[in-house]
Amino acid sequence: MSAQTTVKRKRPRFPFAAQVLAGLVLGLLLGVVALQLGTTGDGEPNWLAVTLETVGSTFVSLLRTIVPPLIVLAVISSIANLRNVANAARLAWKTLLWFAITALIAVAIGITLGLVFRPGLNSAVDASTAAEPSTTGSWLAFIESIVPANFLGLAASTSAADDGSLSTSLSFNALQLIVIAVVLGIAAVKVGKSAEPFINFTASALDVVLKALWWVIRLAPIGTVGLLGNAVYSYGWTTIGALGQFSVTIYVGLALVVFVVYPLLAAVNGLSPVKYLTGVWPAAQLGFVSRSSMGTLPVTQRVAEQNFGVPRHYSAFAVPFGATTKMDGCAAIYPAISAIFVAQFFGIGLGVTDYLLIVFVSVIGSAATAGTTGATVMLTLTLSTVGLPLEGVGLLLAVDPILDMGRTATNVAGQAFIPAIVAKREGILDTARYHAPRGVTGFVPLDEESDSVPTGADTDGAADRDSGATASERSASSEQSDEKETAGSSTT
Repeated sequence: MSAQTTVKRKRPRFPFAAQVLAGLVLGLLLGVVALQLGTTGDGEPNWLAVTLETVGSTFVSLLRTIVPPLIVLAVISSIANLRNVANAARLAWKTLLWFAITALIAVAIGITLGLVFRPGLNSAVDASTAAEPSTTGSWLAFIESIVPANFLGLAASTSAADDGSLSTSLSFNALQLIVIAVVLGIAAVKVGKSAEPFINFTASALDVVLKALWWVIRLAPIGTVGLLGNAVYSYGWTTIGALGQFSVTIYVGLALVVFVVYPLLAAVNGLSPVKYLTGVWPAAQLGFVSRSSMGTLPVTQRVAEQNFGVPRHYSAFAVPFGATTKMDGCAAIYPAISAIFVAQFFGIGLGVTDYLLIVFVSVIGSAATAGTTGATVMLTLTLSTVGLPLEGVGLLLAVDPILDMGRTATNVAGQAFIPAIVAKREGILDTARYHAPRGVTGFVPLDEESDSVPTGADTDGAADRDSGATASERSASSEQSDEKETAGSSTT
C-alpha cells in the first residue's frame, strides 16, 4: 500500500507525450519567427534558423548513429526469440500475410486518392526545379544491395570540394545489415545449445543499445523544436503551398489508414478501435518526430506488449521485423500518390498494367525502405518500374521532410498494431490488457508483481500472461521498466 502511495506521489505532472506536443507547438512558433527575421546582410540564415537547424540535425544524427547496431541486434534477437515457440513458422507466416494485406489496402487507397484529387494537375511547382535525385532505386540495384559487400555492411563514398580536396564518408547499408543479421540469427538457432552464449550476449547487447537509445529519445521534445522550426523556415509557406494539394492528398491517405483502416480491422477482430487509437499514440507521436521506424522501435514494442497485450515471445520477433519491412506510409500511400502525381505532371497516361505494377512494388518492395528515412529510394524504385521520369522526385523533395513525419507515424502505427491482430486471431493476445485503462504516461500500468515499479505508473494493471520467460526475456522486462521510467518521468 505504501509503495502505491509513493508511486502516485511521484507521478509526473508533465508526461513525455505532453512534452513532445509542446515541442511541436514551440517549433512551429519559432519557425514562423525565424521566417520573419529573414536572412542576414550577406544572405545567410539568421541566428535562430541556424540554431533550429543545428538542434534538429543533431537529434537526427544521434538517432542514425544508433540505428546500425540496433538493426543487427534486434533482428538476431527477434529470430532467436522464436526458437522456443511451438508455432513459430505459423506466426511468422501470418505476420507476413497481414503485412501484405494492409499494404495492399494502403496502396489501393493511395491510387484512388491520386485519381480523385489529381494533384499533378493542380500544382504550382515549377518544372524547371525538377532534377534527378542523388539516390535512386531499381530492382537490379535492390537485388545487388541485398548481397553484403562486407561483414559490417559498410559503404564508402568520396567527394571532391571546390578547392580540390577529397573527403571520404562511411555509411551503413541497412538492407545488407538486415541480411547479415537474418543469417546470423538463423545460424544461431540451427547451431543449438552451443550458440546460447552468443544469443544471450546479443540479448544483453540489445538491452544496452536500447538504454542508450532511450537517452536519445528523452531529447525528442528538444529535437522536435529544431526539426519542425527548421522545416517551417527552410521551406516556408510558398514552397508548401505550391505542393499543397499533393501534401494534403498524402496526409488524407495516411489518415485513412491510421484512423479508418486500422480501427476497422480492430473492430472486425473483436478489438476496441478506441483502445487502438489511445494505445498506439505514444509510438505514433514519437515516429512523427523522429522520422525513423528503427529509432522508435523500443516505444513501438512497448506499445505492442504493454498496451495491446501482445506476448513478448511474439512481439520480440514481429515488431523489429515490422520496423524494417512494414511501411504503409513510405512504401504504399506515398509512392502510389507520388507516381500518379509525376505521371499527371508530365502528361503521361497510365494503364491498368502500370497501376498493377505500382501495387506490386508497394507490396513486395517495401523492404527497400529498411526502417530508415528512405522513402525516396522506394519512390524511385516505383517510378523506374513503371517507366516514369525520375526527375519527378526532384519536384517533391521540397516537402519531403514534412510528409515524412506523417509517413513514419503511419508506419509505426501498423508495426505496433498488426502483431496485435495476428495474436488475437491466434488466441494468444491478452485482451484484458488490450482493453485496460491507460495510465498518465499513455501506457497500461505495470503489474503489481513486477520486479520494479517506475515512477509515474500504477500497480493495478492486468497481468502479463507469458510464462517460462527466458533470461533474455526477463532482461527485456527489466529494460521495459526502465523505458517506462524514462517516458513517464523525463523532463526537458
